[in-house]
Amino acid sequence: MDRTLRHPCYNGGCKNARIHLPVAPSCNISCNYCNRRYDCVNESRPGVCSEILTPQAAAERYLKAKAVIGNLQVAGIAGPGDPLADFDKTGETFRLIRELDPDVIFCLSTNGLYLERYAEQIKEWGVTHVTVTINTLRPETGTVIYKEVTYDGAVYSGAAAAELLLEKQLAGLKKLRELDITAKVNTVLIKGVNDDEVEDVAKTASGCGAYIGNIMQLIPAAGSAFENMPLTSNAELNEARERSGKFLKQMYHCQQCRADAVGALEQDRSAEFSGDNSEIKPDSSPRGRLKILVTSSDRRVINQHFGHADKFYIYQYEDGTIRLLEVREVSKYCNGPGSCSDEGEKITQLVKATDGCDVILTMRIGLEPERILEQQGKRVLTTYGFISESIQKAASYYLGKKKKLRAKRELASQPVG
Repeated sequence: MDRTLRHPCYNGGCKNARIHLPVAPSCNISCNYCNRRYDCVNESRPGVCSEILTPQAAAERYLKAKAVIGNLQVAGIAGPGDPLADFDKTGETFRLIRELDPDVIFCLSTNGLYLERYAEQIKEWGVTHVTVTINTLRPETGTVIYKEVTYDGAVYSGAAAAELLLEKQLAGLKKLRELDITAKVNTVLIKGVNDDEVEDVAKTASGCGAYIGNIMQLIPAAGSAFENMPLTSNAELNEARERSGKFLKQMYHCQQCRADAVGALEQDRSAEFSGDNSEIKPDSSPRGRLKILVTSSDRRVINQHFGHADKFYIYQYEDGTIRLLEVREVSKYCNGPGSCSDEGEKITQLVKATDGCDVILTMRIGLEPERILEQQGKRVLTTYGFISESIQKAASYYLGKKKKLRAKRELASQPVG
């Protein structure tokens, strides 16, 4: 229990830092909500990272982070694929880090397909906390969520894939209970697909020994089969948590972290420890002018939720030059886990404070303010990273698209023949 109290994902009152080490790119299931690109200026969701590390590089990153983050207590592997699909890399990473720090807490996140098989080995590695993603108990729903499952070289699809995955997930949970490994069950809430099943998942997970549940909003990923799925509001999410909480303790403070997250849950510092392998590379000083709003707790890194900010930093980008124009004091509308509202005067005032801005760069944002801002013609990009680098990327992306559109229009207007 002492380690659970020290783990920020399992204890909402814990302010310790954690590090996710992206050493596992392989995956053995294909989810319709997933598009595992390694990085993008507007990506901040589970499964995304800026680079894949070798176990040796992961140990070096842990050591570097430990030296500057005094309360770093947890080292986890959450992908960007499935840690048990890259079993050897995952085990070697834990082994190397244990040599550096005997007291570190180890955790991993898995889809559960190989969990029962490897549970005893996980225990030997010193892993004390495991997250298993279980989205449904119904094969018919599983056929909507999962495209295919690969198990021991055989590829399954349809109901057979869903049934196999669920069987392995529940058996894995029970095995964790036997081994006294603390389990968390993640459920991606997909509106119109599994939103009427979350209570059943929580009840079954509790019966199999899960300690806590975590219902998360679907973040539609561009290029995935679910990229146009409807979004779940904060009110709907919290209502689902309340219903499920009757059967299983619920997590209300999840940040849906990337696979390379570093630091406290609400102040990610991964940009300080990673290279830049972004898919969107900034052009050399793209020409044009933008007014860009940034949410940051330290004026170095974009690391704040739009609704948590009490200041908006307004920058101007012009032909490659970035300068701070002003700082706007605002009243935040999120005051803690589960307390963000999708409606109200605070949101109206916060949106008003973005007047004159072309682009909003923030770590996270609620559905309602994002909808209002985009209706106003503002570009909302969720990201985290150093402010100057993120502004350069946003300018390259935004001005580059406008330049291509302008060229296309000019070409279309030229006479034929």
